[in-house]
Amino acid sequence: MAALPRTSGVYIFKGEGTLPLYVGKSVDIRARVMSHLRAAEEVRMIAQTRRIDFIETAGELGALLLESRMIKDLSPLFNIRLRRSRGLCTLLLATSPQGLVPHVVAGRSVALGMQQGLYGLFASAHAAQSCLRGLADTHRLCLGLLGLEKISRRGCFGLQLKTCLGACVGIEDRAAHDARLLEALQDLQVHAWPHPGEIELVEECEGWQQRHRVHQWRHLGTWCSKLNRYTEWPAEHFDLDTYKILVKPVMLGKN
Repeated sequence: MAALPRTSGVYIFKGEGTLPLYVGKSVDIRARVMSHLRAAEEVRMIAQTRRIDFIETAGELGALLLESRMIKDLSPLFNIRLRRSRGLCTLLLATSPQGLVPHVVAGRSVALGMQQGLYGLFASAHAAQSCLRGLADTHRLCLGLLGLEKISRRGCFGLQLKTCLGACVGIEDRAAHDARLLEALQDLQVHAWPHPGEIELVEECEGWQQRHRVHQWRHLGTWCSKLNRYTEWPAEHFDLDTYKILVKPVMLGKN
């Protein structure tokens, strides 16, 4: 345990086989590994562990990117999260002559991370529709105008329950309804890549540096000054975990 550093990086629990049992990340590798060893619910994994390896990174961003990549490539036995995601769904906000209409679409049918008007990244169409229903309930939106139920001459069912303000029958102005819809979707916006080409996110730690090359929300590779080496990653499709890791530093310019 004494060899484990108090720095950022990835740690790997290994057993008898060649594939790892578990891959994790931390800003303090030694402290995080020690917490695993004290956790009662991880007795089974610890019993199978024969050694613990680690890879240092210059910061938390590099640790997150490396952890995500290793878990997807190696599928460790005890990692549940961050496995390769199946097909994603999103909400495409389209403009019709009547107003804004959200459509649940498969991620492969749109340019995820590249085009405007996309909201939310969901594991299934059902999850996307459930989210939309929840937003409708919170913001008093019309399920009929959202395409989630039919509208009769008397309006949608929500109008009878007074959960809809009546945009479906002209009681409420459609523009006011659409403004609330946009507000409801704001936190779910899937950001389009904001740069004309690739960029580098730079992290430094005690005299050494890592430069993470990214483009269109994809992690292309990392140059490490300590090793004087550039590690190139195979091109991948849009990945939800990588997007979540990169969106804050890219959009806010944190690195």
